[in-house]
Amino acid sequence: MATAPGPGRGYTLLDADGRPFRSTAPGTLGGHRRGRLYGRLDCPSALRAMARGGYRRHRVFFADETTARAAGYRPCAVCLPARYAHWKANRETAPP
Repeated sequence: MATAPGPGRGYTLLDADGRPFRSTAPGTLGGHRRGRLYGRLDCPSALRAMARGGYRRHRVFFADETTARAAGYRPCAVCLPARYAHWKANRETAPP
């Protein structure tokens, strides 16, 4: 989702159901729609992917971590390693 704000514009974020909505405040986390992951806006992995050019069309933004998790996204292993390890440990022990 493009989020370049301008006069009278805003930001497009995803809600807990994964639906886009307009916000006057920018998102605090970025994510990748196809990979279903979220991370910091300054994530080195995301910045490298964006520099290669193929990442932007699947980029999404979230107001906070709770919303990203509720929308079904997982933490990034690169910029949120502790949260990713916790997610992975709980995912592997959860019943199907």
